[in-house]
Amino acid sequence: MMETIKIKKLNKWANAHSYYPIDILRIALGVFLFLKGVSFVSNSEELIDLMSPLSNFMGGMFVFHYVAAAHIMGGIMIGFGLLTRWAIWAQLPIIIGAVVINFVGDLVVSNLLTSLVVLVLCIGFLIFGGGKHSADYYFKMEK
Repeated sequence: MMETIKIKKLNKWANAHSYYPIDILRIALGVFLFLKGVSFVSNSEELIDLMSPLSNFMGGMFVFHYVAAAHIMGGIMIGFGLLTRWAIWAQLPIIIGAVVINFVGDLVVSNLLTSLVVLVLCIGFLIFGGGKHSADYYFKMEK
């Protein structure tokens, strides 16, 4: 009888804390995107080199500013879980472009793998949302 109570308590604890790995993954994704945006701003040559396969593309300066701003603001929003799905939608064209650039230009396996992992995570959070420990969840429960 006593072991049944302990198992139920452990089950309740596990169910209550099962969201932490997902939340940590969301925060890590947000921090990664934020740092990538800061890296693009501080090393604009890096982004220009990455976009070189698309050098004939009109609006290159617009794309540069969109990528940097979307990564910085989107990273912050994803990290806090604030309007997570909207922030992910803003990231998707950039990340899909990062995957495509690897096939159009020189194939760099590490960049391709990083882009694919981030793409999979973004699609996962687009479906799952911000998680239990996010600003989205907090504001939803406050209604």
